[in-house]
Amino acid sequence: MAETREREMRFSDRMSDHEALMWNIEKDPWLNPSGAALTILQGTIDEEHFRRTLRRAVVKMPRLYERVVPGLGRLAPPAWVPDPEFDIEYHMRRLRLPKPGTDRQLFDLAAQLYQEPLDRTRPLWRFVVIDGLKGGRSAIWSIMHHAVADGIGQLRMAEMYQQVDPNDPPPDDVDLEAIVAAAVEAHHAKQLGGDLTDGFAATLGQSLAHLVRRELGIVRRVAGEVVIWPADPQRARDTIDDALGALTSTIGALTGSGNEVAGGSPLWKERSRHRHLEHVSVPLDELKAAAKRCGVTINDVFLAAMTDGAVRYHADRGVEVGAFNTSFVLSTRQDSAIGGNSFTPVPVQVPGGQMPLDKRVADIHDRLAVKRESMSTGGGMGAMSGIANLLPTSVVTSAARAAAGKIDFATSNLRGAPFALYVSGARVLRIISMGPVAGTACNATALSYENSFDVGLFIDPTAIDAPADFRDAVEAAFTDILAL
Repeated sequence: MAETREREMRFSDRMSDHEALMWNIEKDPWLNPSGAALTILQGTIDEEHFRRTLRRAVVKMPRLYERVVPGLGRLAPPAWVPDPEFDIEYHMRRLRLPKPGTDRQLFDLAAQLYQEPLDRTRPLWRFVVIDGLKGGRSAIWSIMHHAVADGIGQLRMAEMYQQVDPNDPPPDDVDLEAIVAAAVEAHHAKQLGGDLTDGFAATLGQSLAHLVRRELGIVRRVAGEVVIWPADPQRARDTIDDALGALTSTIGALTGSGNEVAGGSPLWKERSRHRHLEHVSVPLDELKAAAKRCGVTINDVFLAAMTDGAVRYHADRGVEVGAFNTSFVLSTRQDSAIGGNSFTPVPVQVPGGQMPLDKRVADIHDRLAVKRESMSTGGGMGAMSGIANLLPTSVVTSAARAAAGKIDFATSNLRGAPFALYVSGARVLRIISMGPVAGTACNATALSYENSFDVGLFIDPTAIDAPADFRDAVEAAFTDILAL
């Protein structure tokens, strides 16, 4: 394993309201909230070692053999239960790239794999080992539903199949099937009692209990309004208008679109479910040094490079943009636990005009500082998600599409290991994130590992129809930032 200390496992029996919202809006494939990762390896993995390691990881993290069971109606979020048909072989595949095995071939395959939806009746993860890369390299493509864990939670989960010593022997094999069967039986005995009627009653009781604990205040207010609607039709119309306005604000906060003025790229208006992966890498020590010289953070120079790249892309096409609508992910984690979700997407609008790069860095630093401060005193995501989850899914997805469609690019920055990692004997060269595009034009997720700062540009090619040009523009912006 990547670490010898044991982390706390942070997995609840039910989804949080925020996780349930991500689960529900995925019914619109444009809004897929899940991210994936592409781990590039030197050499090839020992397949038996990897298989044993994954089996052991599944035993340690029961969420990996659990499936989702919807709550009763909208009274409670979905629950996680052991899957009686769990088969780890379904979640593991091995492929070989055709020659010549270029990175472009790998990236295209990764985007294609991402567009194959996870089976919502099974545990929500998949691994694909990819051989045949140039230079004797290989890769592991992995995906896990965002309802299982956020980016930081998934990085910590990955420690269960990574090693710091390439010579680590394979773990002892475990009787995974017996352990899952025992978990299924224990759940059956606890929740169902072997009787369908009792099982329905138990589900209803749990859903109502959850409603009482978490939603009673909302329901009381709604019920009180509905009672007086017949006597006051205008109040009914006003209440519905207020609810729709609240939904727009809620979805805006959840997607990071916020309530900024219009702005946005005139070139990146169209959206689709298609995905394209590009990659930019810069030396981490040089990026840290540039940020220090400017008196700012890594996040500041990251967003500045993305913004300057967008400005260059548009300037090459003779298009001026007043402002770009962007977002960044603010982690609210206060622990070192594995799993779960604890983050807030924060909208920030940045100038789209030409300006000296040092001025852009300083401007973005100031804007992000204001946003962080405002979010630290704001309300929680759970309450807003709880409201959205009471509404029809079609209404929520429509509002989410409209809100996400205003975002030019979303950003996130994850901190990986500063030391070398191995997966079943193969050295990890870099990890390229494929963050959730979810209706935006591009998700740019950075992940630092050893001395590399790798940015995965996961792009909707219908929005950004020259993704390689955008990659080149972002890369040029990073190069200039390193020289500041």
